[in-house]
Amino acid sequence: MREYKTQTKETIITTTFSTPLGEMFAAASKKGIVILTFFTPFNIEAKIQTLKTTLESDIVPGNCEFFDTLKIQLQEYFEKKRITFEIPLQLVGSSFQVKCWKELLNIPYGKTVSAKELAIKMNDIKIEKAIFNASSQNMIEILVPSHRVLINDELKTKIEGIEKKEFLIKLEKNDK
Repeated sequence: MREYKTQTKETIITTTFSTPLGEMFAAASKKGIVILTFFTPFNIEAKIQTLKTTLESDIVPGNCEFFDTLKIQLQEYFEKKRITFEIPLQLVGSSFQVKCWKELLNIPYGKTVSAKELAIKMNDIKIEKAIFNASSQNMIEILVPSHRVLINDELKTKIEGIEKKEFLIKLEKNDK
């Protein structure tokens, strides 16, 4: 008798919810949050495709325990009652991107750094542009604080959502 091996795909659960900056799209695996991004369809489709390819997963709408925690912690963040997040994350990207995103997690609340400063911290000044690119491809916005990486005026005109980034920086610095 022939034996069949069944391949079980991981299921990624997705949802949307409102924040003071507009609708956000979230996705979670069994390990934690894999996407948290502002709702722009093209942006979300690209990130979903990355998940499907990288994690070989099915993507379905639904609810999970991570979303309940995420919504509460984000609400507290926007109300200035929370400066750190305590929710599991699963960083999905190249090894270099993941390394950069982990470095972003070390930037304290209310502080900003330049991509050049991060490159120096990572002991390779030649990777400044690559760090900026990895930061802009961050799939878990706010929780992995790419908004804390400053950009020069030349790049500001090319950045989608620059107003949201500036809002988050002001929120954290207690600026009105």
